[in-house]
Amino acid sequence: MSIHLTLRYDDPRAAIAFLTSALGFRELNIHTDDAGTLVHAELAWDDRNDTAVIALGARRPDDRFDTGRAVLYLTCDDPDTLHDRAVAAGADVVMGLTDQDYGSREFAVADPEGNVWSLGTYRPGT
Repeated sequence: MSIHLTLRYDDPRAAIAFLTSALGFRELNIHTDDAGTLVHAELAWDDRNDTAVIALGARRPDDRFDTGRAVLYLTCDDPDTLHDRAVAAGADVVMGLTDQDYGSREFAVADPEGNVWSLGTYRPGT
């Protein structure tokens, strides 16, 4: 089973720039319409043997799937390095590196449109 997250942005190109520079996502596919509007993009985020794929596109007034902002959690082995990368890229830090009571070391940043990306060592079920 795969889970694919889908987000809508007012400026999807700025979101892609943030996700690739601050968090290390890589572009898989970019699709535009005849007017040049980015309608669909796929980005991958890799850590160890895990790959997360997200889809994003331009926000449209008639989009019933646009639910607003999201809070997402990505597991990683080295949150310190990712935190430093995000800070160097100018990310808005929502929560600095924190050692949680449940055993995770994690941090959170907001993307330019307010979605919160948490990254840490927590792996459910372990």
